[in-house]
Amino acid sequence: MPSPKVAPVVLSDEERSVLSGWLRRRKTAQALAARSRIVLRCAEGGTIGQVAADLGVSRDMVSKWRSRFLARRLEGLTDEPRPGRPRLIGDEQVEQVITKTLEETPGQDTHWSTRSMASATGMSQSAVSRIWRAFGLKPHLVETWKLSTDPQFIEKVRDVVGLYMAPPENALVLAVDEKSQMQAIDRTAPILPIMPTTPARMTHDYIRHGTTSLFAAFDISSGSVIAHHYRRHRQQEFLRFLKVIDTAVPKDLDLHLVLDNYATHKTPKVKEWLIRHPRFHLHFTPTSSSWMNLVERWFAELTNRKLRRSAHRSVTELETDVRTWINEWNTDPKPFVWTKTADEILETLAAYCGLINDSGH
Repeated sequence: MPSPKVAPVVLSDEERSVLSGWLRRRKTAQALAARSRIVLRCAEGGTIGQVAADLGVSRDMVSKWRSRFLARRLEGLTDEPRPGRPRLIGDEQVEQVITKTLEETPGQDTHWSTRSMASATGMSQSAVSRIWRAFGLKPHLVETWKLSTDPQFIEKVRDVVGLYMAPPENALVLAVDEKSQMQAIDRTAPILPIMPTTPARMTHDYIRHGTTSLFAAFDISSGSVIAHHYRRHRQQEFLRFLKVIDTAVPKDLDLHLVLDNYATHKTPKVKEWLIRHPRFHLHFTPTSSSWMNLVERWFAELTNRKLRRSAHRSVTELETDVRTWINEWNTDPKPFVWTKTADEILETLAAYCGLINDSGH
């Protein structure tokens, strides 16, 4: 049986303007923006199946919001009221809080608090807090970020991600870096053990007993680590570590090393050594892109599981403790699986750049 014909979606100029405004405005909830996109696409004459395919949503979703719009027009695109206590705060008040949070600052302060927002809008602190939670707003938080300005960013991303996702045959891919300035520190008083209702406690002050640098090569296929401590991290130490890798890995395997752009990795003596050892191939991550080097993820494991809550009275004690931890890691290594393709990374970055460029800041 052929499907029954559905009524066409015909928009007035005012409705089209409102829907387009909801779609363009960065502060619109994602659900409302998606519904607006569906209605606008249906108004262009697309069938339910075509609209679903174009927008990457289900046919049921298109049918639902198409029908809801035809029945109740713009009001049909908002969520239906649920049973319970009637709302005491109207949409206008909610919009006022959201707009102030996103577009204004409270006098000389850099950001809003629930108390200052409540004072400015005449609401209670708990009401402001509920609105912020509902819309995912966190004015008290700030995160750091940095975009790479490397002119070869795209080429390097494709090169490194290609190694991770399709390693060459008869070769070993190692993510290499140095964890420099690891401090041997001891607390000024003993660490107090964990007890019921009370976490472990340590003094905020400490005594420094020197530093060491850990050079590590993380095998992306097995998760095992080749590592060595040096008291400094110059080209001499890097060359010594390359020799450690050369000795540790069977001679019949090529070696592809993923590195950052630290100057000691590119000195003339390093280049001369690499010419004499042609099985070594160096691949550099883009500048300001340490997140692409998988050994950094392993360094995070070392920090969280060993260094952050340890105390050492000498550099030798620190190095011994870290070496013991690494040996235990290598008895049951865990690789970190890279899943995002180079195209997905570049598309995400392009979308983010477009977002911040259109934000008006």
